[in-house]
Amino acid sequence: MKRAGAIAVWLVGTFASALTVGCTDSDHHDAGWVDASAYGPRAAEAPVGAIVANDASTLRSLLADPTGPRDIWLRNTTYRGDWIIRRPVALHGTGGTVLAGSGTATVVEILADDVTLTDLRLRDSGSRHTAEDSALKATGKRIALVRLAVDGTLFGLSLQQCKYCLVRSCVVTGRAKTSTMPGDGIKLWESPHSRVDNNLVRDSRDLVVWYSRNVTLTDNVVIGSRYGAHFMYAHDSLVQGQRVRDNVVGIFVMYSNRLRVVGNELSGARGAAGVGIGFKESDSVTVQGNWIVGNTTGVYLDNTPRAPDQPVRFVGNELALNDVALRLHASPAGLAFASNDFHHNGEVVHVDGGGNALGVQFTGNHWTDYIGYDRDGDGTGDVAFEVKRLSSEWADHKPATRLLHGTLALGLVETVARAVPVMQVHKALVDPRPAMARPAAVPERAQ
Repeated sequence: MKRAGAIAVWLVGTFASALTVGCTDSDHHDAGWVDASAYGPRAAEAPVGAIVANDASTLRSLLADPTGPRDIWLRNTTYRGDWIIRRPVALHGTGGTVLAGSGTATVVEILADDVTLTDLRLRDSGSRHTAEDSALKATGKRIALVRLAVDGTLFGLSLQQCKYCLVRSCVVTGRAKTSTMPGDGIKLWESPHSRVDNNLVRDSRDLVVWYSRNVTLTDNVVIGSRYGAHFMYAHDSLVQGQRVRDNVVGIFVMYSNRLRVVGNELSGARGAAGVGIGFKESDSVTVQGNWIVGNTTGVYLDNTPRAPDQPVRFVGNELALNDVALRLHASPAGLAFASNDFHHNGEVVHVDGGGNALGVQFTGNHWTDYIGYDRDGDGTGDVAFEVKRLSSEWADHKPATRLLHGTLALGLVETVARAVPVMQVHKALVDPRPAMARPAAVPERAQ
């Protein structure tokens, strides 16, 4: 009952947020479930004796001086211009400080180590995709971007060859509502050992992690965008505590090994391309304790893992209310699902090309479609859970019949196929030890 109640609460929140789509720009998809005031600049005062740049000219002179102060405080005003930082420095805003670009290029470019920006608002970048005009580009080591607000720039915060860098408590609002080609909200490229923590990204293209090892994403919210997170060649990374809602795709991972995806909400990825979480040619992955709810496809796997000695494990996840819970491009050895809850999905499994998931190891999962029994009361079904399909095979050959999935007509086809021997039914999935109730490993709600 608690699980059903939690899912009902999720549904109410999702439908409420869906109603905000098409509202005014100030709504930004987050009414009712995201406190946007928890992100971005906070009011602050310059300490006694601090160096304060009262205007843009003074700020430009202080930044250009190689022996200038390490800490520079800014007033609650707008500093206009395109800024380049070439030395270690910390710029401190006071809550209402705005760095406004010329509208033709990137607003702030950092080309130095040990630079910190806090409590600033960045706006008015150029619109050149070829130059990736951004609110901020950073190249260096130990660069920290803390409590920044980015509003309506083409690209948001872009870390390029930025080792041991940090993006924390920022809010990035892109141009998805005003442009058909918005840029990425947060981008990490060749930026190993970096962290992206507790940020809000909305109305952007992607949150990107490419060619970057040992990256940590924790407690970020991504809404109204394309990819909630897109990993490519990003080995040994961690994704934890994300709330990724109402995007085209929640998380997609390509050519990346030893990822851990733990305790995230991946929901509301609708449309023909909608996927909660997907992997392509990735090995040694652990997906644990996530809510994968209300997507067109909950989990999509393409040649993952590539080798059986590099296993991919799904443990303790909630897969609920997806049109298709699990979609496979093949049925690779080394893929295992244990102690998950498959809760009222339209279709449990679909294997492209009319194949099956018999090569996948399922054990101890809870299935709402299970109609078996537990005579000895040990919590495990006495007969295996099996998915047998005739209508899905028809749909592979005649895709138009997918429109009838879940209808009485195809339900009758499945029933007759089981009863009449001349109609051949194929096994698609087997869990030899199904759980009678939701496994304890599945969280009541993703944290």
